[in-house]
Amino acid sequence: MAETKLMRALRGEVHEVPPAWMMRQAGRYLPEYKATREKAGDFLSLCYTPELAAEVTLQPIRRFGFDAAILFADILLVPQALGMDLWFVTGEGPRLEPVDDHRKVALLKPAEDIHETLSPVYETVRILSRELPRDVPLIGFAGAPWTVATYMIAGRGTPDQGPAHAFKNADTAAFEMLMARVTDATIAYLSAQVEAGAQVVKIFDSWAGSLQGEDFVRYALEPAKKITAALKHRHPGLPVIAFPRGAGEKYADFHAATGADCVAIDQDTDAAWAAAHVQNGGCVQGNLNPAHMVTGGQALVDEVRRIREAFRGGPHVFNLGHGITPDADPDNVALMLETLREG
Repeated sequence: MAETKLMRALRGEVHEVPPAWMMRQAGRYLPEYKATREKAGDFLSLCYTPELAAEVTLQPIRRFGFDAAILFADILLVPQALGMDLWFVTGEGPRLEPVDDHRKVALLKPAEDIHETLSPVYETVRILSRELPRDVPLIGFAGAPWTVATYMIAGRGTPDQGPAHAFKNADTAAFEMLMARVTDATIAYLSAQVEAGAQVVKIFDSWAGSLQGEDFVRYALEPAKKITAALKHRHPGLPVIAFPRGAGEKYADFHAATGADCVAIDQDTDAAWAAAHVQNGGCVQGNLNPAHMVTGGQALVDEVRRIREAFRGGPHVFNLGHGITPDADPDNVALMLETLREG
């Protein structure tokens, strides 16, 4: 598996045509996903039914021939495994009972107790390690501690992560206890995915951009560094992709600061700037705007070519700047790959 195109890019090899996959490539824009989701009955049942979760993961590989598969799961399975109630409201998203004081944080399970709840996810990984083509590595993933904590504290997604910032400022000790608990659980969870067969892991910090100054260092950079170091100690040679979405200029030096092999950048980051200030530290992933998967056309073709050219001088994994949206057209995904791989 170390010889696959993705793995070589993550280790610094430069390709004329970079390997490509998409965040949320196994998802709601595909009719075959919708059919499988209906068969499962509800979202959590889909996540926790290994045969169906594996099927969803395989669907975009069959349809498009991506250079990597990403495990189908959800970042909020970790809070559930820590003992939180989790449910999904149709049309609105996830809900949790908020962990918003010291007592509730103290009641969370220790990291070593998460595996019973998450065992179906590990079984999904084992199925995929058998069924994926040999040239298609499997990416395991988890949410970064800050991003996961924002949902745990608010009990839902919020536009500005205000409840998490308020808790952090009002009771720093309790907040940091929560961050430590989630960090330990994330290490345990990702390590178990690797043991089950994942060849790469990605840490999604979708709300890193709301952290400013020293808070970014303490609650985005340092947890990524700790998780990466622990995983590489347990699994020597494991490639790690870090995605501190919205980091802006703080993307620079993120490789060196965390030990990540690849830094994923969002669509708001200028590709030429990233080539000069991020790619000089290692592999870069990104950064096509997901809106092009909806609108398509010549603008999509031009943007794919522009990004490929911008990152031509160093290791690059072609991807979106965030997850593909449910209103995306699968034909535009095919056009993206066709353009990327043109002679």
